[in-house]
Amino acid sequence: MSETLQTTDLPATDADLLAQTAIAVRAAGAALRERFGEMVRYQTREELMRALAANDDTALDILRPRLTRLRPDAGWVEDELDGGALPPGEWWVVDPAEGNVNHLHALPDWAVTATLVRENQPVLTAVHLPLTGETYTALTGAGAHLDGRPLHVSRTADLGLSIVATSQARPDEDEKVVRRVGSSITAMLFDALVVRTSVPATLHLLNVAAGRIDAFWQFAGARADLLPGALLVTEAGGRISDTEGRPWTPQSESFLATAPGVHAEAVATLSR
Repeated sequence: MSETLQTTDLPATDADLLAQTAIAVRAAGAALRERFGEMVRYQTREELMRALAANDDTALDILRPRLTRLRPDAGWVEDELDGGALPPGEWWVVDPAEGNVNHLHALPDWAVTATLVRENQPVLTAVHLPLTGETYTALTGAGAHLDGRPLHVSRTADLGLSIVATSQARPDEDEKVVRRVGSSITAMLFDALVVRTSVPATLHLLNVAAGRIDAFWQFAGARADLLPGALLVTEAGGRISDTEGRPWTPQSESFLATAPGVHAEAVATLSR
């Protein structure tokens, strides 16, 4: 497949649109990979924010024109800390450097994501991991895939045999949320086999969709953190809810993605 659009025609179907979205995130990822290697030094928060913005801008300079060309009338969301419902219509929800802090510290856990949301429902998503070359995609009703190979969540049915994961609270998060994160980790340390804690959320959710880990949870959270993984997990056969088992929406105060066999146990543990 060519890595550029060859005609001025817009994609005829959502499947065509997903294919072109995957091309866009791979191109942005290649640009970020060229910037990766040595740790970026900074001494103040202002210097850190400038370094983060430089990475974002590098990817956005590629993503924005390509995705806008694919869907000229769609809105655009690129603030990875935004949450809540979107206005009616179509929106691109983009995280140009998911795990940006990891990138700056020469750590491998980062990605480029682009998700099309239609009437507040994710329709398609593409997540590219530039250091491995992997591209994860999902399309509503058509399944989740890794480089074209179908993904399936695990068949684990015992939380005590499960690897589970969460990410930390956002910078400057409310103290109540920070303490809730801590207590949930403690609860899972008693009930699960292994507990992993790191950022970004999307990479944990890729692993749930691929059956490598069995559950991921998060309190609060943002659209760009959760929408790509939510669609991947759902299309791979997983369960999505809030941590109390209720239907999840971008307005929810918590998020839980699991293999179906451990969902009830995970809800019980996180509700203690």
